[in-house]
Amino acid sequence: MKPPFAITLQVGSSLANKTGAWRTERPVYVDRLPPCNDACPAGENVQGWLYHAESGDYETAWRTLMRDNPFPAIMGRVCYHPCQTACNRGQLDEPVGINAVERFLGDEAIRRGWTVPVAAPPSGKRVLVVGAGPSGLAAAYHLRLLGHAVTVRDAAPHAGGMMRYGIPAYRLARDVLDAEVDRIAAMGVTMELSCPVPDAAAAMRNGGFDAVFLAVGAQLSRRTEIPAGDSARILDALRVLRDVAEGDPPLLGRRVVVYGGGNTAMDVARTARRLGATDAVVVYRRTRERMPAQPFEVTEAEQEGVRMRWLSTIAAAGGGTVIVEKMRLDETGFPQPTGEFEELAADSVVLAIGQDVDRAVVASLPGVCVADGVVQVGDDMMTGQPGIFAGGDMVPSPRTVTAAVGHGRRAARHIDGWLRGQPYAPPSGQPLATFDRLNTWYYSDAPATVRPTLDAARRVSTFDEVVGGLDEGSALFEARRCLSCGNCFECDNCFGVCPDNAVVKLGPGERYAIDLDFCKGCGICVTECPCGAIDLVPEDT
Repeated sequence: MKPPFAITLQVGSSLANKTGAWRTERPVYVDRLPPCNDACPAGENVQGWLYHAESGDYETAWRTLMRDNPFPAIMGRVCYHPCQTACNRGQLDEPVGINAVERFLGDEAIRRGWTVPVAAPPSGKRVLVVGAGPSGLAAAYHLRLLGHAVTVRDAAPHAGGMMRYGIPAYRLARDVLDAEVDRIAAMGVTMELSCPVPDAAAAMRNGGFDAVFLAVGAQLSRRTEIPAGDSARILDALRVLRDVAEGDPPLLGRRVVVYGGGNTAMDVARTARRLGATDAVVVYRRTRERMPAQPFEVTEAEQEGVRMRWLSTIAAAGGGTVIVEKMRLDETGFPQPTGEFEELAADSVVLAIGQDVDRAVVASLPGVCVADGVVQVGDDMMTGQPGIFAGGDMVPSPRTVTAAVGHGRRAARHIDGWLRGQPYAPPSGQPLATFDRLNTWYYSDAPATVRPTLDAARRVSTFDEVVGGLDEGSALFEARRCLSCGNCFECDNCFGVCPDNAVVKLGPGERYAIDLDFCKGCGICVTECPCGAIDLVPEDT
């Protein structure tokens, strides 16, 4: 019997009568889009790789995952897992810990040294990828699998982009990052680091490249005018995180005020605690509910002693203090000043109020449109300049690692189609597998597995990872919590409950067929299918 533990009834030995002619409706097996797949910005076949993981076939699960995403160990640490928010099991008890199983598979692949062979014949085409962050590296990976020669250029001395220079080591261990980047290089992708690209068109022309993918990350901090005295020490968050990543942490002092409310603000405040700050305060002009930072990031920061000042803005800084003005939200939710001020002690102020992309690489490109600070692209991710594509932080999109990886995957397919003169057509959509179609009576109660975490008291003295991974037993249990929403997993329920023996088993992996000579269209199989993978349709369709 295969999990998730649907009950299979024994088939009777009596023969059914051929009464199929009575039928007005007939059952049809369907494949629906699981909500986890639908919600994944990286385009993973989540249910597909969970299916293999729940049988203990971890390598097949990993290889299924790697068809879409080259960074399972990384994503298992830094992805905000919208798949779990969408998971139907969350309406039954708790969502499946998809992200935790993904991390387990990624770590297992590193431990066992699994590699990805390039089977496609060489295409004879050369592609330049500008930016060695998640989007650029994902594009390089997929382009290489499609047979193209790929060169990645980046101004930084090490690959990884914001994964290396924007995400602290306590969230993403550097040996994990290096292992998954090195795997891509081992596939034959050329990495040219400390090699900025000032002009995309010139690089394409001079290097003999057939296409270019621009994936420059948002590594420029936005500034704001704060009246400050000569003694005020004001830094930007990305510079602080980058210096720490490069092993040259700045002197922030004991009292640090961080201005902003996003994930970067949480990261730099938590980093300040690890650098010795006894008082790290986040000043944000709205309420916690309106904070763009992920809720668990805020919770972990508070556990580590970071203080939050909601409805506050910095009015001035200098002389070891920060003047904070209290705010209120108007009827539209926009913060308004109150004229009430308070003084906070501060040795340094770190600005974390947003990031921008350096667009110099496209400044001289004719036909490229920049609006609201980002490059506009078509559905094929091509800019207005033929052969030059863009993705990740450079284009309108959520600025997350997961979204960037998804852009790299999509761009690779469109670039491949453009190079071959056969435009890529994304597969047509499937209907969504919704919770109301499931027969949850057949699923066992199974509480979600909680990941191990480092004690809060130890976190502030080390950059060791805060959240740990699952062991094999826990990963297997968590994978088996998947409900296989909308897709047959061969539980034999339909075969067992059919009163007319009209359901025919086709063999492992082949699922079932309906013998319409016997099927009356009673719909019992539809009702008793645990995962909602059978429809009743009118006989005349």
